[in-house]
Amino acid sequence: MTDVLRTPDDAFEDLPDFPFTPRWFDWNGIRLHHVVEGDGPPVVLFHGEPTWSFLYRKVAAELLDAGYSVIAADSPGFGRSDKPTDPDFYTYDRHTDALASLLDHLGVTGAVAVVQDWGGPIGLRIAVERPGVFDRLVVMNTGIATGAPVTPGFAAWRQFVEETPDLPIGRILRGAAATDWPDEVLAAYEAPFPTPDHKVGAHRFPLIVPLAEGDPGMAAMRRVMAALEAWERPTQVLFGTLDPIFPVRVGERWAERIPGATGLETVEGAGHFLQEDRGHEVGRAIAAFLDRT
Repeated sequence: MTDVLRTPDDAFEDLPDFPFTPRWFDWNGIRLHHVVEGDGPPVVLFHGEPTWSFLYRKVAAELLDAGYSVIAADSPGFGRSDKPTDPDFYTYDRHTDALASLLDHLGVTGAVAVVQDWGGPIGLRIAVERPGVFDRLVVMNTGIATGAPVTPGFAAWRQFVEETPDLPIGRILRGAAATDWPDEVLAAYEAPFPTPDHKVGAHRFPLIVPLAEGDPGMAAMRRVMAALEAWERPTQVLFGTLDPIFPVRVGERWAERIPGATGLETVEGAGHFLQEDRGHEVGRAIAAFLDRT
């Protein structure tokens, strides 16, 4: 077993607008943090890179007010979950298995998957490989690698990561923000990563996106996309309009390729992290979609 770090709990004291009780699940000796709130139909929120479940606090508030329950977990290496220090630990297969195992543990069925960034490949793979877990999807500012050319925004982001072994998390998120994020919010995103060794997962995730034939994860992602092209269950495609990594044209392709998609909805003035830029608006849009489907 690789060495594993755990961010001290006091790093997460006084988080702004995040009153949720932490819960823990042991997955192969790694402690996974998650929150489970509410009593209504379940909505599972999948975060990406380099964020954690804190990203969904505004969305969760709207969903809870609308009568839904929310489940939000931190992937290994992120948030309050344990952080393996071996770069080779971080793979598409392993992270999908970690969150699928948590959902099995929680007995989740007939739920809604809300995915963004790396949460897309992970959450959508669970949806197509485990029938019964999810019956509706919400796809936000994400992509699945199938061998098509990446966007210039992603190419620049990956090059930056390759050249920057100690990622400046706060500076990265401030640069991606389409609105003014308060200092205490940026501090909450930095909290999981007190040392460079805590950031191994954050550094690895952009680098394990498969780009070429034979890259680890490419075949699995192609299978996921093929399954989604036959997915007829209700699907909302909801994209921030100011994202250089996954611009609106990526959202248009999602809406075209998934038979169950209800068309493309956009969130004006929101960037890649639309949950932070326009979180309450995003939450209300998701609740409206769930209410009508």
